[in-house]
Amino acid sequence: MPELPEVETVRRGLAPAMEGRRIEKLVLNRADLRFPFPENLVETVERKTIVALGRRAKYLLIDLDDGMTIIAHLGMSGSWRVEEADNAQLPGWFHAPRNVNALHDHVVFQLSGSPARRVIYNDPRRFGFIKLSPKSELEADPGFAGLGPEPTGNRLDAAYLATRFVGKTQAIKSALLDQRNIAGLGNIYVCEALWRARLSPFRAAGHLVTPTGRPKGGLKTLVPAIRAVITEAIEAGGSTLRDHRKTDGTLGYFQHSFSAYDRTGSLARTRIAAAL
Repeated sequence: MPELPEVETVRRGLAPAMEGRRIEKLVLNRADLRFPFPENLVETVERKTIVALGRRAKYLLIDLDDGMTIIAHLGMSGSWRVEEADNAQLPGWFHAPRNVNALHDHVVFQLSGSPARRVIYNDPRRFGFIKLSPKSELEADPGFAGLGPEPTGNRLDAAYLATRFVGKTQAIKSALLDQRNIAGLGNIYVCEALWRARLSPFRAAGHLVTPTGRPKGGLKTLVPAIRAVITEAIEAGGSTLRDHRKTDGTLGYFQHSFSAYDRTGSLARTRIAAAL
């Protein structure tokens, strides 16, 4: 499943293509993805102007000029691409063959401007979804309620994590995957951050906190490791293991920098054993 760096990469690719443009037409090529589309989706978004593209955790947020927000999730295999109208191949635009099966083009935003532009959501396995919410009510949405801070935001520090982990026997890897502690982290980047911090994923989260609730050295090392891994992954366009593509069709390449993820039986096992 795409994690925060992949979604942020998509957001950065879509923003210059979508922001400031009006949605002339929204085409839904099926009735649902993981969930049915909102009944009023087409009527709500058509003729509205996109004012900004944002992201919260693993959700893409498309803010409209009437105060509504389109919430999109990539699921397991979702991807977005940008095409100029009547020129799907866009010679010179994409840097790699897309190899996209148009049968899985489930949502098409036809945007204003010259030249006219299409932004297409493709999802072979249909685990993604699109829904609507007033922007002012996003934090009350079930997908956002209780989410922890962003891993690169100012709220995340060792003192904060100490308050979340004190007394916890839960493994530190599991604690980091809990979206209530930190929003947007997934298996790949938790593995890489723990490797950099020289922490075993099996170590109890509470062992990184003193009995008085203060962070120990390992927790102080972990926070900058998380920040560095996420930042570097975003700069690399995320990790392409199977389905992830940037909006121009190119692959992410952070997977070439993995030190721990998917290296079972390699040097990673020795490092983990030493950290226990």
